[in-house]
Amino acid sequence: TVVAISSPIVHAKTILIVGDSISAAYGMNPEQGWVKLLQTRLDQKYPKQHRVVNASVSGETTSGALARLPKLLNTHQPDVVVIELGGNDGLRGQPPQIIQRNLNQLVQLSKKSKAEVLLFGMKIPPNYGTNYSKAFENNYQVVAKQHNIKLLPFFLDGVAGHPKYMQADRIHPNVKAQPILLNLAWKYIEPTIKNK
Repeated sequence: TVVAISSPIVHAKTILIVGDSISAAYGMNPEQGWVKLLQTRLDQKYPKQHRVVNASVSGETTSGALARLPKLLNTHQPDVVVIELGGNDGLRGQPPQIIQRNLNQLVQLSKKSKAEVLLFGMKIPPNYGTNYSKAFENNYQVVAKQHNIKLLPFFLDGVAGHPKYMQADRIHPNVKAQPILLNLAWKYIEPTIKNK
């Protein structure tokens, strides 16, 4: 008897998500997270054309991701890299210039590997002080402009500050928030994959 082996997807484009707990589906089943929902939507709209690799880690910082990125790029050779980082750096009060430098390097490495890069911005609670909050947010604008890449200004837009979409810790989005995050991300990811 001949056993048919399904052939691997030869022309699949790889989307690498390098993020923190927001993309790692913290506090829920990973199947419920926006990254998994992204793969499902891609499979429905563009069957067998895209593979999503979720390299997000809860608690990840820009420097932690920087240490991991070369190996990730080498292993997965992504067509698109989504960088969703900085929140943990901000919560730890890291100097904004260090965060900016790390984001810069993350983008540079990704572009060097011939990937298209998307940057997902973050905001931090106002109790960190207006100056710090502004400098923190500004990092994303500066890096996006410098490298001429697309920026989603605030990835928790419409979610942060709404108790029904947040877990009890008021920091992490809950299951209900995931389709909202997917829709926010989709507006940036879909045009990018169409261009590839």
